[in-house]
Amino acid sequence: METQEFKGNIVDLTNGKIFKGRLLVENGKIKSIAKDNSVTEDHFILPGLIDSHIHIESSMLIPSEFARLAVTHGTVATVSDPHEIANVLGIDGIKYMIVNGNSVPFKLFFGASSCVPATPFETAGNKIGIEELEELLSMDQIKYLSEMMNFPGVINRDEFEMQKLDVAKKHGKPADGHAPGVKGEAAKKYIEAGITTDHECFTIEEALEKIKYGMNIQIREGSAAKNFEALADLIGSHPDKVLFCSDDKHPDDLLEGHINDMYKRAISKGYDPLRVLQSIVLNPINHYKLDVGILRENDDADFIIVDNLDNFNIKKTYIKGEMVFDGKQCLINSVRGDTPNKFIAKKIEKSQIQVPYTSGKLKVIKAFDGELITSKLEVNPKINKGNVESDTENDILKLVVLNRYGISEPSMAFINGFGFKEGAIASSVAHDSHNVVAVGTNDDDLIEAINKVIENKGGVVAISNNETKVLPLPVAGLMSNIDAYQVAEQYQSIDKLAHKMGSKLRAPFMTLSFMALLVIPNLKLSDKGLFDGTTFSFTPMFN
Repeated sequence: METQEFKGNIVDLTNGKIFKGRLLVENGKIKSIAKDNSVTEDHFILPGLIDSHIHIESSMLIPSEFARLAVTHGTVATVSDPHEIANVLGIDGIKYMIVNGNSVPFKLFFGASSCVPATPFETAGNKIGIEELEELLSMDQIKYLSEMMNFPGVINRDEFEMQKLDVAKKHGKPADGHAPGVKGEAAKKYIEAGITTDHECFTIEEALEKIKYGMNIQIREGSAAKNFEALADLIGSHPDKVLFCSDDKHPDDLLEGHINDMYKRAISKGYDPLRVLQSIVLNPINHYKLDVGILRENDDADFIIVDNLDNFNIKKTYIKGEMVFDGKQCLINSVRGDTPNKFIAKKIEKSQIQVPYTSGKLKVIKAFDGELITSKLEVNPKINKGNVESDTENDILKLVVLNRYGISEPSMAFINGFGFKEGAIASSVAHDSHNVVAVGTNDDDLIEAINKVIENKGGVVAISNNETKVLPLPVAGLMSNIDAYQVAEQYQSIDKLAHKMGSKLRAPFMTLSFMALLVIPNLKLSDKGLFDGTTFSFTPMFN
């Protein structure tokens, strides 16, 4: 690769300075940086952006296709927890992500998934134990032990959870956290066990308390969970303890923006660009020991060029000196990946999702837009011929979860918050075990949507008034292996139909995907039954 010269306002995060200068790049490395006040170029040259915690699978794109969208927003690296595919395919799934990610010029760093399965109260496709963690954490591209979701186990010093943390300590790699709403002595014990980050804080008080005990806080703004507004003040008060992340990003949202949007929101609040970039760039590099350049001599030439530090329009993105975005289009070639999968479930019948009424009030999951947590309602059910049915008038809809790893009966509950007036949606993206999850206004559409997912061995489906839209996800039932822009277009079409059906949720499929996530309270549904996340136990549907 020939020597390249770049001129402009150079953003030096190491020394907290911005100066006019020249940057020489040779063989993918920064050869020299020199101040030069005669430079007339007004644009800014700065290190590329980093997403400090994301599940690539939630973009429904394989890593190589995710990279093609991310670089258009100035992202050069991600710290990625592959526990979605790990719950389906185990360690082989994680290795698939690494191999596919290595096929493109983008810096994908992965974690060793710590909770596979996430809980014993659901059916997963695989498991990762101490032996597998040893193998993973010994690999260079595995930078950390990913989120320890069994926070009660960590707090209570469960032997198996402590063994996982010991493996991370042995290999000198940090352990990520996941402790929504945990405060006080419980938070202190969780952090003292060796947990270094948390992306689940939803109040500033919770975040400040965890910082006090030594934890770093990842401010999250994804497709479903959005905590930026609640936690933004940390950028001003604790820039050294803050990282930015998206956690989960659907393909249509990724088409529009990534960490660059969080940067712009922080700037609009009046925060110093250098402080914001410290949180986005320096903090994740230092915390996870990432091999990402920050505009120092001999660093990899990983940088972006923007028009200015306010509008922050990405003009070019470079990774190891290679231009991967020219301001108009991504320059990374599409790499069509393999389609490993595990999908055994067979089509079901309407009689299998009927809910006979027994007695008492109906416990209903209440979903919130932009939140992973839920609450509980108790209502009088709508009954027809002895069975409880969806009640669209009061937004009480039937929710179904079906084990996709074997032949078994579906599990049912009812949910408030989706707002559908017609039809049904279904998906094989259902954190963390990724069984089939569906919500709908009537049993006929529910069955058709579920069976469409099964027919495709994974995908997202929307059905309404004889209109059916399907996005197949052949890679582990989580990701498509086709062009990222096509996936985004197909998903937008399905999402549009879901909103046409009456949902006011910003991302109905993303919200649906978290309704089987048992480790986030309050009330959720697994393939084994209705689950109370506060008592960590199953609970009856009727009270």
